[in-house]
Amino acid sequence: MKSYRKLWVVKVGSGLLTHRNGGVDRGLMASLVNQIVFLKNQGVAVVLVSSGAISAGMSVLDLSKRPTEQKALQACATIGQPRLMEAWNAVLKKKGLCAAQILLTSWDLDSRKLYGNTQATLKHLLSLGNCVPVFNENDALSFEEIEMLNRFGDNDRLSAQVALLAGAQQLVILSSIDGLRTKPDGTGDLVHVVREIDATIMGYAGRTQSQRSVGE
Repeated sequence: MKSYRKLWVVKVGSGLLTHRNGGVDRGLMASLVNQIVFLKNQGVAVVLVSSGAISAGMSVLDLSKRPTEQKALQACATIGQPRLMEAWNAVLKKKGLCAAQILLTSWDLDSRKLYGNTQATLKHLLSLGNCVPVFNENDALSFEEIEMLNRFGDNDRLSAQVALLAGAQQLVILSSIDGLRTKPDGTGDLVHVVREIDATIMGYAGRTQSQRSVGE
């Protein structure tokens, strides 16, 4: 059984994991896996929270614009999720590792029993030494009521929940942008440190221009 000194949760968004014109970016994934191996050698276990299922499904269906209907989004997710995991497994295998998929809805973490079961499974996976747990929201089961009332909303929130569940010392959210800037369109001065999320900071936020992700 493998033990680690530290545990990090790393969230990777669709904007990083998929090409602009569609499809999973295995080159980027391979680069991330190299960094995971480096951290493992330093005694740091890594748990991934991976977006990209809907975008991968869009590519298979030859869609250039993200659907707005829930059923269409769920269809993209069900098509794209196995392709996303196949890509993670392919790049991890080259380093002697494997991906362990864990799909959640917010209702799963509202259940004390399911929460505890997820913790126990995660702990065992990490103890095996060669598994990298990969969390994602279970979009295929996030039906309309969950969409409106109870879903995570995006994997940034899910990653925070996973970090708490795992007892992680560090949560790292990777992004395709260079940081928060003082104008909603992504221009302006770079904000290096946010000490409090107030009205001014909220005013800096703008919606993504990507058709393949939902970040704001």
